[in-house]
Amino acid sequence: MSKLTTHILDTSLGKPAEGVSVLLEHESNGEWKKISESVTNADGRISDFHISDPGMTTGNYRLVFYTEDYFNKQNKKSFYPRITVEFSVADQSHYHVPLLLNPFGYSTYRGS
Repeated sequence: MSKLTTHILDTSLGKPAEGVSVLLEHESNGEWKKISESVTNADGRISDFHISDPGMTTGNYRLVFYTEDYFNKQNKKSFYPRITVEFSVADQSHYHVPLLLNPFGYSTYRGS
């Protein structure tokens, strides 16, 4: 299993959000650097960001969820074109960062 996974649930539909592009970045010397980019599957999940060695080191990371494109495909207006979730990695345990999403709000938490 990857050290980082995510899952997006579209709470306005009660269904997984398929086809959302997600960018993973790491903060280094005050700048954000791209590590990986992926797209949610039919279950709204990204189970592997294909992070190369040495993997995720301690520090600050962020996931950028490109939600505007997702809602545009449904012909829905949305308030947030992108949702950025920053988090800190403190050890080599598994990090699961889910997103509960609707066109005008969102919530996130550290999952398991």
